[in-house]
Amino acid sequence: MANPASGPPARPLRCVVTGAAGFIGSHVVDRLLEAGHRVAGIDCFTDYYPRWVKERNLADALDNPRFALAEADLRTADLGPLVEGADVVLHLAAMAGLMKSWTAFDEYVTCNVIATQRLLEAVRAGGVGHLIHVSTSSVYGLDSSGDEERPTRPISPYGVTKLAAEHLVLSYARAHDLPFTVLRYFSLYGPRQRPEMGYAIFIDRILRGEPITIHGDGSQTRGNTFVDDGVAATLAAMDHGPSGTEYNIGGGEVVSALGAVRLIEAITGREARIAFGPPRPGEQRQALADTTRARTVLGWAPRVGIEAGLRAQVAWQQAMLLATA
Repeated sequence: MANPASGPPARPLRCVVTGAAGFIGSHVVDRLLEAGHRVAGIDCFTDYYPRWVKERNLADALDNPRFALAEADLRTADLGPLVEGADVVLHLAAMAGLMKSWTAFDEYVTCNVIATQRLLEAVRAGGVGHLIHVSTSSVYGLDSSGDEERPTRPISPYGVTKLAAEHLVLSYARAHDLPFTVLRYFSLYGPRQRPEMGYAIFIDRILRGEPITIHGDGSQTRGNTFVDDGVAATLAAMDHGPSGTEYNIGGGEVVSALGAVRLIEAITGREARIAFGPPRPGEQRQALADTTRARTVLGWAPRVGIEAGLRAQVAWQQAMLLATA
């Protein structure tokens, strides 16, 4: 499912992955190890969701002698020794989630802004060859359909803090010649998706026969990105080297919230019990990435369609339900 970028590396790289135990970070770790690199993971195991879920994400990596995990908080830890001399730092750690950002803003500021600034200082001082900073389509605002030149007007505190982090990266690049690439992910999904995310909730409720609440009328659309495609784009950016610009990373297939539920019904053979609730503040109406820049410069393109991706996520969640029954 992944897209090779420029073939195997000439030598194994020393890679540092922040947020290594999370949904996307753990997939990035696995792919880097498969490619033969040495990987140092950093995660502070916040209580955003259960620790055992994150530990399960890293089960294979922890058995690999080329992987080491540091349990450290980017907001307080001495980051210098963790990143010094790294060929690439892949910064995926963040406080994610839209709704909580309205009620826990201090946490979003410290995790997404202060932690990023402290990491940038360590990267600058440590002679790191390349920082890949992972951002989000939420920096664009209500409608994120378009290319990277679209105005950034976030409509949620989460989006505001992620845009602030991007600006910090740009500031360090201009002031200190920091080598960087920014990737703006568009709604990644797939195996290991965080339990509070939309598709994970839809699948779980349908499998359990429990009701689903769709916020709004269900017509809001996404060009969601299967996790393998997002990880492939991340490794393509790493193989390309620092480009000093932003890339949209998204799937090319549009589906509405209600359409996704209908697909999950067809995949599982079960009928959803749907209720409609009020729209959530700060939620995007449309999000479809124009990925022309990533296709042209990085040689990357999404490969996994929404039905195939949802089938993979359904299969994984079914297996997890059986394992924890």
